[in-house]
Amino acid sequence: MKYSKILSLIAIAVVAFACTTNPFTGKKTLALVPNSQILPMAFQQYDQFLSENKVVKGTSQSQMIQNVGQKIATASERYLTANGYAGYLQDYRWEYNLVEDPAVNAWCMPGGKIVFYTGIMPIAQDEAGVAAIMGHEVAHALANHGQQRMSAAQLQQIGAVAGNVALSKNPETQQIFNSAYGIGTQVGVMLPFSRSNETEADRIGLTLMAIAGYDPIVGAELWQRMKANAGGGAPPEFLSTHPSSDTRIANIRQWAPEAKAEARKFGVTTFRK
Repeated sequence: MKYSKILSLIAIAVVAFACTTNPFTGKKTLALVPNSQILPMAFQQYDQFLSENKVVKGTSQSQMIQNVGQKIATASERYLTANGYAGYLQDYRWEYNLVEDPAVNAWCMPGGKIVFYTGIMPIAQDEAGVAAIMGHEVAHALANHGQQRMSAAQLQQIGAVAGNVALSKNPETQQIFNSAYGIGTQVGVMLPFSRSNETEADRIGLTLMAIAGYDPIVGAELWQRMKANAGGGAPPEFLSTHPSSDTRIANIRQWAPEAKAEARKFGVTTFRK
């Protein structure tokens, strides 16, 4: 048991010292991998992705992605500066691209590297719908969710190693442990962790889009269209990395007035739908 105890102590020490503060919630979050390592990797992967896919240029949709992205970036800067995080985005290299792909998807890499797929544009429908998606994806980056997931995965690996070392003299029990540990940590820890990130990004995204001048209630309308597009094919919520569409719609309706109130602090009094 000596080695497993050592590994456990190492994990505790790492968690104690490798944390950062979420600028939107004030909570401490895992940061085992620093952004000084993450951002250069993200920028390189983004460039590689663009080189391997068809980037749409010179269309009204691609220009919309650019315009909305810049507004959300400005809103992010205003919010962070006003809340004591001036310079938080100094290492960001904002970039917004539309890529030819039928998948209903969009994402933002750490450091502000954003991609929308053409397949999501009919569901976004308009500029406000794009802002709802953009706000959500940018929120993931600003809250360092990628960093948190990488850190959680490292801790999961440490736990697996510790368990296997402790049970090394009992192969049968070790096999049972590996099976149970894999299922237990995925369903009981990693999936809820991912769902909490998605919920947090929904809430932060509403604030960003509101400060950018868009009505946050559009987010609920967007998820109604997402639900209709899925056609009831989503897995049960407890087995999914994302909250159910119904959960998201209810949350957004509850949080929209709060997002508008926050935007009014920045002088925003009208909200585009």
